Amino acid sequence: MIASAAGFGLGLAGRADADAARPGGVEDAGCATPPGAIAKTRYGRVRGYVQDDVLHFKGVPYGDDTGGANRWLPARPPKPWDEPWPALAYGANCPQTLHTFRAIEHTFLQQWTDGFQGEDMLKLNIWTPALSGNRPVMVYFHGGGFSFGSSYELASHDGARMARVHDVVQVSVNHRLNVLGFLDLRDVGGSDYEDSVNVSMTDLTAALQWVRENIQNFGGNPDNILIYGQSGGGSKVTTLLGMPSAKGLIHRAIAQSGGGGNIPSAEQSREFAREVVKDLGIAPKDMAALQKMDWATLFAAGNRVADRISGPRVMGPLGPGPDAGAVPRVGWAPTLDGHLITVRSFQDAAPEAAKDVPVIFGNVSEEGMSFSQNPTEAQWREKLAAALGAGKADALVDAMKKAHPEKAIRTLSYGVGGLASRNRVQHMVKLKHEQGAAPVYQYHFQWQSPQLDGVAGAWHTADLAFCFDNTRLCAQGTGDTPEARVLASRMAGAWAAFARTGNPSQPGLEWTASDPVKCQTMVFDNRSRMENDPEGDVRRILLG
Repeated sequence: MIASAAGFGLGLAGRADADAARPGGVEDAGCATPPGAIAKTRYGRVRGYVQDDVLHFKGVPYGDDTGGANRWLPARPPKPWDEPWPALAYGANCPQTLHTFRAIEHTFLQQWTDGFQGEDMLKLNIWTPALSGNRPVMVYFHGGGFSFGSSYELASHDGARMARVHDVVQVSVNHRLNVLGFLDLRDVGGSDYEDSVNVSMTDLTAALQWVRENIQNFGGNPDNILIYGQSGGGSKVTTLLGMPSAKGLIHRAIAQSGGGGNIPSAEQSREFAREVVKDLGIAPKDMAALQKMDWATLFAAGNRVADRISGPRVMGPLGPGPDAGAVPRVGWAPTLDGHLITVRSFQDAAPEAAKDVPVIFGNVSEEGMSFSQNPTEAQWREKLAAALGAGKADALVDAMKKAHPEKAIRTLSYGVGGLASRNRVQHMVKLKHEQGAAPVYQYHFQWQSPQLDGVAGAWHTADLAFCFDNTRLCAQGTGDTPEARVLASRMAGAWAAFARTGNPSQPGLEWTASDPVKCQTMVFDNRSRMENDPEGDVRRILLG
């Protein structure tokens, strides 16, 4: 039953109880666009819709169009409007390389959509139980490195259940990426473009400032904002934690399967941009030509130059994640410019700007899953030996087989990336713990999907269906089994508790802060529990 318009102001009490009373947690099917589904912002009113007792506002502008003369400039405020803005559909995604969808099984598991593209992409999405109240606000940043992706690329990103069942205000954000978000054009355009090298990140601070100034009108508490993200979104989180301009806009943070990063210096990025301009064959000061040029031409030139300077990007057997000892790669990532970004946050140090912000770091067990790869044990050993040496490769394979005899060789091969990511998590936990200020927590997501013969394991992004409590919406990946629903309730409940209090513990699932000696870790599985350094003996083989 759809709540009345009056309910939007008074709040919708008892959502979790009401959901539990429905068989299987199935939501009502109603959808309506009542007059009461209108909220105020500083720039004008926005009209959303109500579905399953949750107000949805999609495609709300937090900045002006970034195309044409606004390219590579800091986000400008949206132009005010008079009539209610129809916040009824997701906005444009930053121009990017579209998926080929040849990896059919992977696409099936993730339920991917590319959406539509355009440079008027500074939009955010809000799900809330009511327009009044003082709920914690959870702001999610999507993955895709810093080059692709969107706030709605995966079915798991939908925030309705977090609002409905866990009584939070859920927000997701689109922003500039790749060549539109990270190109130092000071030499071309002068001081107006001082921040062009990090304009993607200034979009995110602009979004957080919008949230701070407007979210109370959506039932949220502007003084209780959690930011979180997965993969590249996790790196956005750790970068923001180190930005002085974001201080005070963030009260809790979670980085999932990402974070840190050996980002380039200002000098490296400036030289990269000079070479891109040369490659494009335009005059050194012709900003107008750059602002008129189609995105694909700009992006291709940047990739050519990046490959020339840094070498082609190759995915090795350790899966995703930066190499702490590598020379920083130029291209589509933040830059240590000494102004907006003053530290390689959670790479070199835990940032002072966020020392009082509690943080959760974690990852999934099969980070390196690529369904097209199905090596024999001999092929897997040979590939690892080429990267690690035969002795370390054999020790690693033997240890992984001993630790998980229930897993197929194919699944185990995907898990090397998970072990590398675990080592990355320990590095970030250590840096945060050594600050001696706000606590740091960690988790390891080990739940094995039953889909497609159960060989995919807990792949990169698999945890999103659970921390958003969306196993039903993501049934292609989760099966929406009873076990999956229970785990999702626990994981999403922990995320909501952390947003609310800064401590992810909940009744029946106490979560202890971590330190670099015991490595206390919440293991999310059919039997969720605390463990000291799960997979510790195996992951340390990679460090030897």
